[in-house]
Amino acid sequence: MRIIHTADWHIGQSLNGWGRDDEHRAWFRELTETLSREQADALLVSGDVFDNLNPSGESQRLLYDAIRDFREARPNLQIIMTSGNHDPAGRLEAPDALLRAHGVRVVGTVRRQGEEILYPDHLIRLRNADGADAVIVAAVPFLRASDLPGMSLARTGEGESPIVTAVRNWHSEIISAASGSGLPLIGMGHLTCTGGLETEGSERRIMIGGEHAVSPDVFGPEFLFVALGHLHMPQLIDGGRIGYSGSCFPMSVSEAGYRHGVRLIEIEDGAIRTSHIQMTRPAAFIRFPENGHAGVLEELAGALDAAELDPDLPHGMRPFLHLRLAADRAAASLLSEAHQVIAGYPVRLADIRIVRVSRDEAQAAPRPASLRETSPEMLFVEEFRRINMTDPEERHMAAFRDAVAEV
Repeated sequence: MRIIHTADWHIGQSLNGWGRDDEHRAWFRELTETLSREQADALLVSGDVFDNLNPSGESQRLLYDAIRDFREARPNLQIIMTSGNHDPAGRLEAPDALLRAHGVRVVGTVRRQGEEILYPDHLIRLRNADGADAVIVAAVPFLRASDLPGMSLARTGEGESPIVTAVRNWHSEIISAASGSGLPLIGMGHLTCTGGLETEGSERRIMIGGEHAVSPDVFGPEFLFVALGHLHMPQLIDGGRIGYSGSCFPMSVSEAGYRHGVRLIEIEDGAIRTSHIQMTRPAAFIRFPENGHAGVLEELAGALDAAELDPDLPHGMRPFLHLRLAADRAAASLLSEAHQVIAGYPVRLADIRIVRVSRDEAQAAPRPASLRETSPEMLFVEEFRRINMTDPEERHMAAFRDAVAEV
């Protein structure tokens, strides 16, 4: 069984006012090619299909055109889509009855009969290339507080948060509903697990009763793999048993350094192997200056000339430009002059920051003279500061330590 896991498409998203539709079309074309090349039996989309609760007609056409192309390339492809916190859950699953005829299952909301949650209705069987049932997928949409039965928001004693307990119980019920099938169980969800590295200024901290992250062990050991959405950086946690595919391409400047792509899940004889497939970035991201420190405006034109930009690129595929300029004159004058320079080049301005430091202060700190004078953690902190121009928080350090521990 070969499954492609992806999430966080954010169709309809814009960056600093620039639409991303052309980039999405290009990315969907490559995903179609990937599904065909990898001979995928199924595609899992773990939420945030759309970027907002009221997607335009064009955004919806983009989605349905992509689904058509996927199925034309792989006629027996099975597709499961679940909702994320950005999605209009009801609208996402409204055409479910029609889409089922084309191998697509959409789970946007929690299935209920009155107040009772119908956990078995969240279990979807996937067939292998021979047409036999091979995997059960627990298709869980973004869970809101109202989706967690019996939950109290009041913390009692020194135990774990009642929200985390409620999420744990939710998935225990799913496991019980799947028991006895004899098939591997794959989870889908849209949430933040502790240990996952978040993206500053890009992802919303989705809150359920004041909690924004849950422990990975809310997913019992019965789950062979859990395919999550929400965190935009591709990453594995909990020893590789839980994975974020990451967003399809950078949704903000802070994601420009990520290796965006999809995750291939291979299941054979009850064993699983996963691997990251890096995808082509539809539009480039250019940082000036490249080292992430503050540059001077007079050097910008030369840097853009050296980039050898293609003037014939469609407007929606032009590179995004991130500027970090030293405040060596009045900010208003600097901004005006920067826009005049940019106007002569085929780029889209994604971000511009004016930094009140001297050029000497903006130079990188000297590298340690030898390995004896540093450590992996010190190098991580230095590189984080270089890229983000701020110190890492404790959660960043925890994620780094977890990653080192798994090597």
